[in-house]
Amino acid sequence: MTTLPLGTVPLEPQVVIPGDPGLRDLPQLFDGGWVWQAYCGRFGNPEVQAQEIRVQRFSHSPGRQATVTYAAEWDPEEFIPSEHFTIRLNRGSAVELFRFPDDSYLPGLARAANPEEAIRLVNKHVTVIPARRLRVDVVRYRPSSHAVLRHGIRSARFYVRAIRPPAVSSYVEAAELVGHSGFVVPRLAGCWPDGGVLWLSEIPGSNLRGHIRAGYQPEPGMLLEGLERLWSAPGGSDHRPFNLPGAYRWADRTLKHATRDLEELRRKLDEAATALDPFVEAWTPSCIAHNDFYDDQMLLLPDGRVALVDFEETGAGDPLLDVGNFLAHLRWAGCFRRESQAKASLAYHQVFRRAALERFQWSEQDLALREAVCLFRICTNTVRQLQRDWPRRLDEGLALVSESLP
Repeated sequence: MTTLPLGTVPLEPQVVIPGDPGLRDLPQLFDGGWVWQAYCGRFGNPEVQAQEIRVQRFSHSPGRQATVTYAAEWDPEEFIPSEHFTIRLNRGSAVELFRFPDDSYLPGLARAANPEEAIRLVNKHVTVIPARRLRVDVVRYRPSSHAVLRHGIRSARFYVRAIRPPAVSSYVEAAELVGHSGFVVPRLAGCWPDGGVLWLSEIPGSNLRGHIRAGYQPEPGMLLEGLERLWSAPGGSDHRPFNLPGAYRWADRTLKHATRDLEELRRKLDEAATALDPFVEAWTPSCIAHNDFYDDQMLLLPDGRVALVDFEETGAGDPLLDVGNFLAHLRWAGCFRRESQAKASLAYHQVFRRAALERFQWSEQDLALREAVCLFRICTNTVRQLQRDWPRRLDEGLALVSESLP
């Protein structure tokens, strides 16, 4: 085993990200020695040096902000669990380092993640339960953005979302809107606005994405009917609109920065953007829509019904964009999953697309444009979830965009 200089820790994956004049320290985020020194400077020197640091997630808004989540891995013989931490750069501000659950952007997370504190929060904001402790499971954590936890107290179970407090009112509105859909939806059981914490009732079921990838094909009409009822919800385009132009421009900026020194990839990216720009510029919301509809957002219940468990983007949107996003995720799985799952996803893609066109008599070109723009946005996964071969994966993703364009 190679002996590394004191303070040097290998970082995986080893990738090169172009520098950013607005964020001078951006290249350092992928330097294991710099990252480890920053970690020790913020949290103190541990008794044992980490064996490896793995990049888990990278988010970058060129010239403005960059966030990387890491996992510090130790020698297995030390029996030390992985240490998850985050480094965030903001233009004009000092470097920020924090560890779960201490996240200044999510002020209620630390208390909601602590079993003793969480039981007090539940008794105050949800319901009084004669128990001293509860179980806390971490489902998902996106530093400075949101976290999903599970609270279990005897027979009562809740899913808990910790978000930025200013976003609470929008989330509550989205929960009310999605109640008009034809899907089973969780009940909003409690809310702590100042902490940005919401409790939702747990719905027993299994992830719909897993069923589709295993070859199960849910009846398209059941899903489309659920959406159709949501699209008919009162309010039309008066509610908070989905910002498709903003989401698209962020994806475009992120990908253009990442491919700045990769001429062939940049050419393909520019071709895709040139084809999509006119559509995005002309796009306007027309009714209430889900705005982030895809298979991983749903559960299949034991009685055959489908529950919609993630709905925070619900507001003014576009019916064809809901269906296009669902199709885009199926097509993406058809490219990047193992053979059996890829075939099953593509098979359901054809079934669902045909059912939607027949049911609503939409233009094939209009739906194809929505699927292509959603695939373009999904292409950012290749940069956010970095692997050594991310340029190859992005190249394949852009090929899907090109194939989807009418």
